[in-house]
Amino acid sequence: MKGNIGFVKAVNGNMVSVEFDCRVKQNEVAYVIVGELRLKSEVVRITNDHADLQVFDSTRGIMTGDEVEFTGELLSVELGPGLLGNVYDGLQNPLYEMSESYGYFLEKGVTLPALPKDVKWEFLPTVKEGERVEKGDCLGTVMEGLIKHRIMVPFKLSESYEVANIVVQGEYTISDIIATLRDDRGREFPLTMSFNWPVKRAINFYEERLAPEEPLITRIRIIDTLFPVSKGGTYCIPGPFGSGKTVLQQITSRNAMADIVIIAACGERAGEVVETIREFPEIIDPRTGNPLMERTIIICNTSSMPVAAREASVYTAVTLAEYYRQMGLDVLLLADSTSRWAQAMRERSGRLEEIPGEEAFPAYLETLISGFYERAGMVRLKDGSTGSVTIGGTISPAGGNFEEPVTQATLKVVGTFHALSRDRSDARRYPAIEPLESWSTYKGIIDAKHREWINKLLTKSYEIEQMMKVIGEEGTSLNDYITFLKGDLFDSVYLQQNAFDEVDAATPEDRQKFVFEMLFHILHGNFSLLKDKEEARHFAHHLRQCFLDLNSAQWGSEQFERITKNIQESVEKYMDKDSGLSRLLLRSSFVDTIIDSSARRLKKAKTILKEDIEAETDDETGI
Repeated sequence: MKGNIGFVKAVNGNMVSVEFDCRVKQNEVAYVIVGELRLKSEVVRITNDHADLQVFDSTRGIMTGDEVEFTGELLSVELGPGLLGNVYDGLQNPLYEMSESYGYFLEKGVTLPALPKDVKWEFLPTVKEGERVEKGDCLGTVMEGLIKHRIMVPFKLSESYEVANIVVQGEYTISDIIATLRDDRGREFPLTMSFNWPVKRAINFYEERLAPEEPLITRIRIIDTLFPVSKGGTYCIPGPFGSGKTVLQQITSRNAMADIVIIAACGERAGEVVETIREFPEIIDPRTGNPLMERTIIICNTSSMPVAAREASVYTAVTLAEYYRQMGLDVLLLADSTSRWAQAMRERSGRLEEIPGEEAFPAYLETLISGFYERAGMVRLKDGSTGSVTIGGTISPAGGNFEEPVTQATLKVVGTFHALSRDRSDARRYPAIEPLESWSTYKGIIDAKHREWINKLLTKSYEIEQMMKVIGEEGTSLNDYITFLKGDLFDSVYLQQNAFDEVDAATPEDRQKFVFEMLFHILHGNFSLLKDKEEARHFAHHLRQCFLDLNSAQWGSEQFERITKNIQESVEKYMDKDSGLSRLLLRSSFVDTIIDSSARRLKKAKTILKEDIEAETDDETGI
């Protein structure tokens, strides 16, 4: 054997065993040569003079003795302007261009450049000749849609360099040399606007890693209020099939306060992926008024695509996310679904004849899952700006069993758990996040004590509901029945949102705070003037309809104020006049003060609410 060539010794599914007599390293890219085809593969295990490769294509036609060419390069992606708005497969092949060139049925061994080579970008240099730069430093910027894309010193350059030459402002392609760097030994390095980086190596060229403390506003009430996600944090969405995981991710990508959205469809059914690809170009971004696709990247690997590429897709996605984080941007990465990714690892482990773990998943499943989620985080860059990667992954446990290995391994590393419920989905309670099972370790927009009180109310309400199913409404006391109605009211008017309603589909932070505080005080109140269960039920239904109408009213409009005052009058009719809430509502300035959305008046209203909460004599739970 000569050079970097090996020979196929055995084939097992997408795994190929190769004998070699050259230098080979883990995760190296190799090409199995079958006639005129070059099938891309990755080295996943090395044993003496044998290497096991996973092939990213069909292995049909590979025979023993076929040549294998080792490239010496790790599995990498190309980074540079032109990524946004594209749909790639797990190996960063642009699918739109591939379909135009080869039709809808992709051929084996076909690869295309990830970035357009003929597009010219308006480059604005930010450094001058003679300045010193290091890896990750900005050389200049181009406008990628509405995003200011930083052209950075390639991350593989490990020293300090002098800028020997930099082009003037003008239009250049990503193949044009825009700068030349010189090291202390006089060697020169010509740079273009793009470079490669290994997908399984984290991009960690920043000044400091920060704790994820700032909430990521999704404008989904149940998430922002009860189970918040932080910028740079991690969360998972497990749930049975049909419970709304994909829809929830699409709503989050549309409304979350993130600069860049990356969707990794790693093994989902083709129908769901096609729906995503068709809908995203037509969705209007509420932040910019332009198509949402302009700040979105889709990494697409359906369940019918090669299994090996499914595993690579999540690493491709997180590497692109870290790249944009280095520009000081907030990136939201949504992986759908990590169960399919884990199944791909299980299949690979089986073909490598490794000792299986629980349910035949590899014994190192937890290590791989934690390694993926740990690449999230908020960082402070060398120029003082901050950027973040927030990772949210869906899980599809069979039968909705949260005790299965993928869910349990994920729960050990994420900061928020959004458990989707089949019962809530069947009852048309969307988003179908189960409040009794979900949790979050992050700080949200609502006071932690208020969140805890509401969670206890929902739990108590659920327990009373289950008891009523056994003994009936007649065997329930009036106080318990009112508690049940309070929990049901909060669930139906606050935790649920109508995605088809223009106003209710996305709730701004200020509006969430106001409606929550109003509901909190109503639920915290003592309705001692209710005579019987029939009157309590009628009152609860009336309040429910008022709040549903409020959810559809524009924030700060006359309709919003009218409905709020109607709620005030209805509550005063049945509430104990000595309660703190009654004193609050009787203040004529309360509604006018809190309706105004200006920061000064909103702060004043919050002060009023805080004073009355402290004046309450109820215990901490108050249920």
